[in-house]
Amino acid sequence: MESWANLDLHLDLSGPGGLRHRLTASLRDAVRSARLPPGTRLPASRSLALDLGIARNTVAEAYAELVAEGWLTARQGSGTVVAQRVEPPPPVTRRAADAEVRFDLRVSTPDVTEFPRAEWIRSTRRALTAAPSEAFGPGDPQGRIELRTALAEYLARARGVRADPERIVLCSGFGGAVQMFDRLLTPPVVVEEYGLGFHRSMWTSTVPLAVDDHGANTEQLPDDLRTCVLTPAHQFPLGGPLHPRRRASAVEWARRVNGLVLEDDYDGEFRYDRQPVGAVQGLDPEHVVYLGTSSKALSPALRIAWMVLPDRFVDPVLALKTDREQHISMLDQLTLADFLESGAYDSHVRRMRLKYQRRRDRLVEAVSPYASVSGIAAGMHAVLDTPHEAEIVRTARERGIELSPLSWFRHELSDDDRTGIVVSFGAPDFPRALPLFTEVLGRVP
Repeated sequence: MESWANLDLHLDLSGPGGLRHRLTASLRDAVRSARLPPGTRLPASRSLALDLGIARNTVAEAYAELVAEGWLTARQGSGTVVAQRVEPPPPVTRRAADAEVRFDLRVSTPDVTEFPRAEWIRSTRRALTAAPSEAFGPGDPQGRIELRTALAEYLARARGVRADPERIVLCSGFGGAVQMFDRLLTPPVVVEEYGLGFHRSMWTSTVPLAVDDHGANTEQLPDDLRTCVLTPAHQFPLGGPLHPRRRASAVEWARRVNGLVLEDDYDGEFRYDRQPVGAVQGLDPEHVVYLGTSSKALSPALRIAWMVLPDRFVDPVLALKTDREQHISMLDQLTLADFLESGAYDSHVRRMRLKYQRRRDRLVEAVSPYASVSGIAAGMHAVLDTPHEAEIVRTARERGIELSPLSWFRHELSDDDRTGIVVSFGAPDFPRALPLFTEVLGRVP
């Protein structure tokens, strides 16, 4: 498509040869590599000469040479344009192994095809209209007050979090929060023996805590350590909620050792058997950091997460965040604030909760002849209990389905040996992949 003629061009004029030769070679390379795609109208020779600080005749001669070679075309009244017959390089392809994948049911993202685009656009318009001029300045490392205020109200109402806007700090994802606390706290950190290896790798060092049907065994938290990370609402990936006795035990431990519990509430809104389990943070806001994110409810592309901090950690976290972490988009913050305040966030969560519950029920029904299913009271994934973990993963991959073996999530120091398959029923591919996945299960003894 033809573009405006006053565009800026990055042209490298270094190297051997005269100036015209170097300019011609740089333009030729830009066209050959598709940095200047077919149909692009180039600046007039006078404009480009002024930009580059060289003689106009030098530019005109370079253009003429490239026209003669067929890289450019020049017509009276149309200017100089990259020739349509010049083909751009072929697109970069995925690795062969990835190209064979038809369905990805690994635990990763929600069904991003359901992102509420129309409602988000309406919130964006309202947010831009109401935004004060100072919102377009450098920004507050703690995050926009509009979003912190909206989050304080929502988290108190929906998750039982005790928060005020001054204790909320916005960050660009769970990883950003971990990296700050890794610098503030003394290692090692206690983590659940099953969880994302990526998250464990962010800490300087970790030790595993046993997990069973009642969640992490917080009664085994050691008194010589000061920090633990928990997924109380929905243990990842095994799926059980933290038992009330163990919730209390975690808080008692933190008080006893003057320690800190980091509560990862990654999908707490999506509970199907009863009302969502409230946050542990509500039991003791001075010893529990609440960590939440928009990734599961809306989209990981937003890169908006939040920390509800004990008062003594607000200033230390902001001191690190100011010089280490990039600020989140002001427009996205204001839009999310409006999205929350308008009720659109609640509506979207309720709609997706029903959709995921129906998918979960379909999964349980389809696989019931082959395996028992656990961890399905909440969230967007289920665990199939099976001794044939490796064989199912291998057979599924041969049929174009990517799955996550349970062993992938086990801490390297854990001596637990349970096996299974973690299946995402929240994945966009799930409805189309389910019949083929069921067929795979039927082929494995």
